[in-house]
Amino acid sequence: MFTGIIEEIGSVQKLSAKSLAVQATEVLVGTAPGDSISVNGACLTVIDIAKSAFTVEIMPETRRLTNIGDLHVGDQVNLERALSAQGRFGGHFVQGHVDAVGKVASMAPDGEAIILSVKATEDILKYLVKKCFVAINGVSLTVTECNTAQFSVSLVSFSRQKTNLGTLKQGQKVNLEVDIIAKYIEKFYHPGKQEGIISLLDQYDYLKAR
Repeated sequence: MFTGIIEEIGSVQKLSAKSLAVQATEVLVGTAPGDSISVNGACLTVIDIAKSAFTVEIMPETRRLTNIGDLHVGDQVNLERALSAQGRFGGHFVQGHVDAVGKVASMAPDGEAIILSVKATEDILKYLVKKCFVAINGVSLTVTECNTAQFSVSLVSFSRQKTNLGTLKQGQKVNLEVDIIAKYIEKFYHPGKQEGIISLLDQYDYLKAR
């Protein structure tokens, strides 16, 4: 489990069909082979630790479903260690299970912030509403606007400086993970067959379209 609060920006050192080596410092502290690290939002297993780098294993599915396969040596990646029991939960529930890859539609100035708009498919957009959580390249963000073709988030200067989102370009692929809570609600909600809290919400018309 992760929080979407990026600890460090790493740099791709080596990339092969089966593994990825990343230069890093902070996320190496307390990390051992077998541990999980989120790389651009994808939960990957550490198989080797060096003085200033770590190596993770890459499955074919990871290449198919994320932007990891598009990386090149020198590219920046967002890094976060798995949340410890004593850690502070500053973002939202991020599993590191990338749901889909979106594409940057635009990066538009908004005062001191930048509005990042991302094109996504309906199977992602159906889980998004204004002010909900979404993880982009592993970064926990709040949706500011969404429609049937894309959604937007606001990037403050801190987010642009401390993650790789500040260097995104139009058309670039980004890893997307929606809030797992939305998926659970969808699974458990069946009109006329609600139980527990879902039944109570339906009883008082909170689940009806407004």
